[in-house]
Amino acid sequence: MSAVMEPLATAAWRSQADALLREVADATRDGPGITRESYGPGEDAALRLLERHAAALGLACEYDRARNLWMRLPEDARTDPVVVIGSHVDSVPQGGNYDGLAGVVAGMLVLSALRGRHGDAPPVRVLALRGEESAWYGRAYMGSMALLGRLPAAALQLPHRAGAEHGTLADALARCGADLVAIAQGTPLLPCAVAAYLELHIEQGPVMVARGWPVAAVTGIRGNVRHNRVRCLGETGHSGAVPRWLRKDAVLAVSQLLSRMDEHWRVLLQMGMDLVMTSGICTTPAQSHAVSVIPGEVQFSFEARSQDAATLERFHALMQDECRAIAAERGVRFEFDDRLYTAPATMDEAWIQRFEAVAERAGQTLERIPSGAGHDAAVFAAAGIPAAMLFVRNAHGSHNPQEAMDIGDFLQGTEWLAQGLLAA
Repeated sequence: MSAVMEPLATAAWRSQADALLREVADATRDGPGITRESYGPGEDAALRLLERHAAALGLACEYDRARNLWMRLPEDARTDPVVVIGSHVDSVPQGGNYDGLAGVVAGMLVLSALRGRHGDAPPVRVLALRGEESAWYGRAYMGSMALLGRLPAAALQLPHRAGAEHGTLADALARCGADLVAIAQGTPLLPCAVAAYLELHIEQGPVMVARGWPVAAVTGIRGNVRHNRVRCLGETGHSGAVPRWLRKDAVLAVSQLLSRMDEHWRVLLQMGMDLVMTSGICTTPAQSHAVSVIPGEVQFSFEARSQDAATLERFHALMQDECRAIAAERGVRFEFDDRLYTAPATMDEAWIQRFEAVAERAGQTLERIPSGAGHDAAVFAAAGIPAAMLFVRNAHGSHNPQEAMDIGDFLQGTEWLAQGLLAA
């Protein structure tokens, strides 16, 4: 137990973390925020910088066949299943710098601090994952799913967000040297056996700031069901010449749908169910925009998230029912792309308790919190690998340039991550 009480943090941790986070931010800055496109130039630049800093820390690096970056202590030759500390390095367009990247930097600090005492902990690898964000190809967890042999072959044909002329996910994977054949066949590409997956990540909501928690343990990760594109097709017409009873207004139909789904959401929350709903894209065709035109088409996205799979299925079925009812009522029709589904994930209780014990030995309390946002840890948990997460307090939300993780909170979370390994 004495090993757990000895701090692993060094005086250099703060300066090393500050330098690496700042350097990656500077290299991937895009207007007000940063952009690290999945399998694109910004993500490539971030990985090159991580490799360079890893070498300066004396860490060995290699890429797996899905082109995720692994780091290890070269002197640790054990062949036991490893504990992976990982997160992603991509970002949403003009997003924040800490989402994902902070977890990789934390892992690098922990791994370097284990030098000379790595035998006190299980074998550890740090994993910098590609392609976690769904913003680029409409599917999340691409790097971790490819790594674990769980990326559907059909996902390889997903087009880039900017349009088909910018290529598909398969094109992007091929450009970075990934093994497309193995990924399409669902071949697991892990370079070693994995005993557990741990991830430090900023909280992407306001709860920890509001409650004054610098670090918290994640209990579970919401799953989601989504459609990246739904088309509501009505009939274009003259705004002054078509009476209400003869209109097939796509905007009003979609407005009615979302209003009804909002009411279903409210009722399900009152029943004690965990649920959030979002329609982040809603647009009419730009070429027909006019004040005097009744809109005949709307394209929109639809997403629901919950920690309960049955709630997701129930809410999706309600949406389908409402689409059918509104189509009959308003003379429109709804066309759906393929449904995307990610199962909810539960974090490993043994690891949560281990982190709680570490906090208790430090004279503090580690609170528990669910994650509304998705994380690669969910993919590892779904594959039967014990997974756990620590959240670090972060102001101003996430997926925006105003992410504001305090470096002191980050270092505390990193220390507790390290101590959890020594307690394993």
